[in-house]
Amino acid sequence: MYTDFSNLSQESKVWVYPSNRKFYPNEIDEVKSAVQSFVEEWKKDDPNFKASFDFKYDRFVILAADDSESQLTTQDIDASVAFIFELQTKFDVILIDKLNVCFKQGQFVQYKDLKAFKKLIKQKSVSKKTIIFDNLVSNIADYSEVWEIPITESWYNRFF
Repeated sequence: MYTDFSNLSQESKVWVYPSNRKFYPNEIDEVKSAVQSFVEEWKKDDPNFKASFDFKYDRFVILAADDSESQLTTQDIDASVAFIFELQTKFDVILIDKLNVCFKQGQFVQYKDLKAFKKLIKQKSVSKKTIIFDNLVSNIADYSEVWEIPITESWYNRFF
């Protein structure tokens, strides 16, 4: 059942899908509508299941599910991944690629593969104060607290 993101428990699971590009202004409403439709239908027959989504910086699709009263199965997770693959195809973006780095440069969010990111560090185009997105956060508490952090507080710090 769809629930407002702010009403989910802090222990709710999250999956962050960064897009390799910002969604265009004419795509944003369609993306949000598609994600909301998926969440509304996801485990629709289970009244104890609560799920939601967030959409940040016109680039990140975040799915969230409170499985404290209704266990997520492999099939449920597969359904969410299949949906993300559909979004990739429909909008010609990459959403499932864990070998990328998302970080802020001023007010802009950048998306680079790890090799290009390391090169930016060597060129001093990225500093220890740069804000990085930890897209591997696993629950809402971490998403709220440590999704956006300075590089020095992340595992990327080892590249300095």
